Amino acid sequence: MNAKRILIAALLTPCLSWAGTAGNTFQVTATVVSSCTVSGTTLNFGGSIDPLATATPLDATSTLSVQCTNTTPYTVALNAGSNAGGASNFSARAMKSGARSLAYQLYLDTGHSSVWGDGTASSATYSGTGSGSAQTLNIYGRLPSLANVVPGTYTDTVTVTVSY
Repeated sequence: MNAKRILIAALLTPCLSWAGTAGNTFQVTATVVSSCTVSGTTLNFGGSIDPLATATPLDATSTLSVQCTNTTPYTVALNAGSNAGGASNFSARAMKSGARSLAYQLYLDTGHSSVWGDGTASSATYSGTGSGSAQTLNIYGRLPSLANVVPGTYTDTVTVTVSY
């Protein structure tokens, strides 16, 4: 009878389950790189310039839009243009109409005292820190003289370099 009672007691006793937990960790990573973009507007000294009726120097303004990742330090350099006759000849920036030239200059400031270049020789660059949003930079252009200018459409191409 003892064996019978033990068997009945075993059958009526709820089964005990041995619950447990196991744990571990895993890594989550992301690598965010520094990045910048730049675009610019045309620097236009005027649609039609009458050299006999226009006072010189003649000034114009253009803008660059620079967007760099947040906290990214950057510098903005401008080359001497495609008609300067040398990669760093900033004193000889020129627009061309055929074989004819029209000298101009680009500056960092409204007072036209700091030539905007690539940081070499007597030229300076713009330095900033990215915010993640577009930042607007002004380019101040100047035609120092219109004396003896031959009529025509004068152009130049300036390369913008953002280093970060």
